[in-house]
Amino acid sequence: MNEKELESMRKVFNNLKHKIEPLSESPKIQKLRDRVTEIRRESVKNNRELLEIAKESFNDNDIDLFYAEDEEKAREILLRLVNEEIESHELEGEIYIAKSKSNTLREIDATGILEENGMTVVETDLGDRILQLKEEDKSPVHPTGPASHLTVEDIADIINKGMDLNLPATPRPIMEAVREDVLSLIEKAYIGISGSNAIAAEDGSILMVHNEGNISIVQSKKLHIVVAGIDKLVPTIEDCVSIAKLETAYATGKPVTSYMNIVSGPSKTADIEKKLLKNMYGAEKVALILLDNGRSQAMEEALWCIGCGNCIVSCPVYNIIGNSFGYHSYLGGRGIALAKYLKDNKVSVDSGLYMCTLCGNCTENCPVATPTYRMLEKLRNSSQKDNLSRNQHKKIRDNIKDNGSPY
Repeated sequence: MNEKELESMRKVFNNLKHKIEPLSESPKIQKLRDRVTEIRRESVKNNRELLEIAKESFNDNDIDLFYAEDEEKAREILLRLVNEEIESHELEGEIYIAKSKSNTLREIDATGILEENGMTVVETDLGDRILQLKEEDKSPVHPTGPASHLTVEDIADIINKGMDLNLPATPRPIMEAVREDVLSLIEKAYIGISGSNAIAAEDGSILMVHNEGNISIVQSKKLHIVVAGIDKLVPTIEDCVSIAKLETAYATGKPVTSYMNIVSGPSKTADIEKKLLKNMYGAEKVALILLDNGRSQAMEEALWCIGCGNCIVSCPVYNIIGNSFGYHSYLGGRGIALAKYLKDNKVSVDSGLYMCTLCGNCTENCPVATPTYRMLEKLRNSSQKDNLSRNQHKKIRDNIKDNGSPY
């Protein structure tokens, strides 16, 4: 990120703080925060049990559930499901896939693997579509505002180049042009792929939060594939809704999002003599891929996250250097901690393990009090054992050992 982008991001973050802080102090939100904290901690602690419950409940709801131990397996399942859909409908020509915003889909590089196999993936979220059309550095800077580092002038330039237009640097014409373009492309799509904000193991239900209405379109395609980490599992739909409300409050400063979509099976109707008929307006088939990819080996605290992004808004390091502080789309200190388990100690170090000041701002501003700085302290000890400490630190250590002084 360049200085202009960092300055734009800081401006957006500052505006966001002014919205979030008063809302977070309300008794209603504080009560919700206590409830969600308990939900997340208990759910992570009982993850294996919830996974077994989910296998049965999703089967009862006619949703195909797949367990992927790593990202390679998740990509394999995703590609197989897509190819089966193409073959079953005898689809020919260019294959379009409608996609909604998802950290987990980024984690497995779903777009990359699908495009390598000749398909066209269309981002339906406005921020992600802007980044998709950007010529370089397509990484997001915030979970719910991926293009928060770009000014309207930057965005107009990206859209004009990517879509061969001549729009003014004004938000509404940009939004309308992207909307019409995306709708014209995904109209041709038979397949939609998305992530999930929370998954109800007992009910066999998937909850997705959005403001733009795009997920409603994505999930209505003939095949709807959801890819989510096993850490998204909670017991009930009510738990999912509580998490979604708290995430919205801390991500946007609003008490509730525009849409909460809950999927508990393929499209069906029983309006003719109460006889069940499948395949009405929505998806004919729904598949859920639950991804482990090191999560089952992670510190429990690393999985409490509800994905609001408030930790990076308040992080002094992130505000100075941007999204190079973090791993992939898992931004900030929590992403660095997660990188240890999704990849290894070296990736965690390279993602910024030693950049953290250990100030604790992230924990103070986290709605579920994730002790990120403490996790990073533990991971620094672990990286030392793998001889992955910084060269400057090694020099100080050797000076103390040889000279009795760090100098």
